Amino acid sequence: MDNLTHTLTALAISQAGLNRKTRFATLALVIAGNIPDVDIVTAFVSSARYLQDHRGVTHSILGATLLAGMVAGGIYAWGRRAPPPQKKTTPPLNLGWLAFCCWVGAASHVLLDLTNAYGVRLLEPFSGRWFAWDIVSIVDPLLLIILTVGLSAPLLFRIISEEVGARKPGFEKGAIVALCGMAALWGLRGFAHTRVVSAFPSTANPFQWTGVAETESAIHIIPVNALDSDIDMERDRIFHKPEPSPALTIAMKIPTAEVFLDFARFPWAEVEDSGDGYDVKILDLRFLSPFPGHQPFTVEIQLAKNLQVLSESFSFIAKGD
Repeated sequence: MDNLTHTLTALAISQAGLNRKTRFATLALVIAGNIPDVDIVTAFVSSARYLQDHRGVTHSILGATLLAGMVAGGIYAWGRRAPPPQKKTTPPLNLGWLAFCCWVGAASHVLLDLTNAYGVRLLEPFSGRWFAWDIVSIVDPLLLIILTVGLSAPLLFRIISEEVGARKPGFEKGAIVALCGMAALWGLRGFAHTRVVSAFPSTANPFQWTGVAETESAIHIIPVNALDSDIDMERDRIFHKPEPSPALTIAMKIPTAEVFLDFARFPWAEVEDSGDGYDVKILDLRFLSPFPGHQPFTVEIQLAKNLQVLSESFSFIAKGD
């Protein structure tokens, strides 16, 4: 998921009650709720290296637990030297509760990432197997709205209460409503997913999915609605698998392509003769864009006529032709 969703989730968990258990609970939850994405440092090497390492060991059960412990230790060491709190109601610094908050924050990050089509490698470093629930998009507007409304509504009520001289409400109920709304959305999408097996969610509509069916000769991309009893096959997009060729064989053995193929669930390749060489493009059809020429998660390889590799690249972000 995007880091805004991770941060809002951490804030909701804090306001739901953990912020009353120890000082710096909110800080711990927000940092730990984003710390698994520390693997972004590998992007400075290359996009392919980031693809290879992203949602790997830092998103595993063991890795997230170790990262949570490091965050807890760092905040506790800093917190012991921090000035005393100005509010008398602020709870004292408690290492046990602080460690628990950090673990919950890191666990929430892994759980959120588990729900989308990208997935996580929970068992790293012992196994590179991918796990994915496939029920929400990497960026889910509905989930963001639920979290934002749940966390901001109490603030509005506090402003109103201050104007009329009433007692200011807390943030706990709004946070609990937000977390319950998140669970309800997961339940709704999970139910819809049981009706459309081998499908990936749309960005907004919880009942609209993209079905993927693979045969020996092609991969079919079919829009499906969980509420419909029939599938409109006229909207079927067919991606025929390429014929075996020396250019394709060479391209598939290039390091960038091997990393991508380890990640992709529905890889599809095309080979074009450019006249003075070959252009090979490899896609993961679970992330197929409806806009031609703007396809994310793409490997592009250029070969000379003698099959020498001229260039290789991977892109997370959609590019225009």
